[in-house]
Amino acid sequence: MRSADERPRAQGGDGPGARPLTSAGTGGFVERHGLWDERQYVAAGHVRRVIDELGLDKVRFSFADQHGVLRGKTLTREAVPGALRSGVTAPSSLLLKDSSGRTVFPVFSGGDGLADGRFAGAGDIVLVPDMTTFRVLPWAERTGWILCDLYHPDGTPAAFCSRGLLRDRLAALADTGYDLTVGVELEFHVYRPASRPSGGGTAPVGVGRPGAPGPAPEVEPLSGGSQLLHEEGLDRLDELVDLLYRGLTGLDLPLRSLELEFGPSQLELTLDARGAARAADDALLARAAVRQICRRHGYHATFMARPAVAETASSGWHLHQSLRSRSTGEAAFDPAPGPRPGESAAQGEVLSSVGRHYLAGLLEHALAATVFTTPTVNGYKRYLPMSLAPDRVVWGIDNKGAMVRVVGAQGGGGARLENRSGEPAANPYLYIASQVVSGMDGMARRLDPGPPTTDPYDPAARGLPGSLAQALDALDADPVFAEALGEDVVSWLTTIKRAEFARYLAHVSDWEQREYFDLV
Repeated sequence: MRSADERPRAQGGDGPGARPLTSAGTGGFVERHGLWDERQYVAAGHVRRVIDELGLDKVRFSFADQHGVLRGKTLTREAVPGALRSGVTAPSSLLLKDSSGRTVFPVFSGGDGLADGRFAGAGDIVLVPDMTTFRVLPWAERTGWILCDLYHPDGTPAAFCSRGLLRDRLAALADTGYDLTVGVELEFHVYRPASRPSGGGTAPVGVGRPGAPGPAPEVEPLSGGSQLLHEEGLDRLDELVDLLYRGLTGLDLPLRSLELEFGPSQLELTLDARGAARAADDALLARAAVRQICRRHGYHATFMARPAVAETASSGWHLHQSLRSRSTGEAAFDPAPGPRPGESAAQGEVLSSVGRHYLAGLLEHALAATVFTTPTVNGYKRYLPMSLAPDRVVWGIDNKGAMVRVVGAQGGGGARLENRSGEPAANPYLYIASQVVSGMDGMARRLDPGPPTTDPYDPAARGLPGSLAQALDALDADPVFAEALGEDVVSWLTTIKRAEFARYLAHVSDWEQREYFDLV
């Protein structure tokens, strides 16, 4: 134990914060309900030492809400031991809000109708930290961060914890003998605040209210666009690129590249492939890191698919996925040499039968899955022909216009599927879970994907939904997701998303004003 000046800080001492952090006793919520295994307890001991040795003052306890947005509380150093013992409480209504912060369900009238009334009255949920996710934030002074899972006060998993939903689907996949590996490619835009008239000052805060967000900040592009992977264009953004590199690698994220994309102010980050659960955590934290680092240095980053100032290019989330056998560790999508009976040469060369069945499941359930892969109103404005974004439910061999691009085994890596339909704002856990549900159904039913396309924008091919409303109708009509995730989960998500879409339809847009105000 190190020595400490225990006089209050107001009297010139170090105060109680200088004392080593202890476990502060046992018998709390976590132990009572058996929520940690030995690995968690070992990690907790390590975290206590790190907090003590680095003199951290604050720790953020965070969770991913239904929109893939981080929510939570920042606790003082003195409060951390109690949080490790018993978690952190938060209003359960955080899981019932649309993207504007409006609670969609009538929690105060007892009519929420969800999870046996567990959300009535907006009572608490408990954030239980996953100690293996602890980080020291490179951009926030003396601040740690922990990702949490959600539980009800009786110790049962919270009904709509998206991290838990993915974990359950991965366990179901494991029961069939496979583990999922995921690689992440996230496109995003970074702008600078728009120049203001003489007088300067900071941009005003866009004050809003639940159901009516405030105005978006006015911004200007950092690059002109149209020059994909232009080295000098990226060099002009070197200060920004270096900030992001240092922040992301400082979090031990498996950053693979930072690239200049096609659109004005558009960048892409890629993360090395790894287990699906960790990859989802990585994507969640990477997005938050990019936005927070940019804001602290005078930039505005957004993972919105098609900002109004994007001009020429929308942003996507290309999700690479492959299976490995749990018994042998072998890549399950790799084909045997030569075509199988009844297969074309092209099919036989790129995918095993397991891979073809999994691929067929992605195609079979593509319309319903877009609620998970493309959960915003804006994301559907990305589905345009001849745009390197898909608008048809087709697959192709190394074809970047197809919804699913099949990449053959090369350079020691196994064959993989790249779903190009997702938007970068998607909840990582729900996006990946939708792929597991779809792929498992294809495997269980031994579905066939048909031949690969050579014309990914063929008007005769089945189209992706044209709007969030169409996607929600498709999800209601596809029983596979309700069977796998639970009817309550599908009802919860569709209710929230229909409320968002209804607000969108009720809003008088600038397009309507321009089109009709002076005409009729």
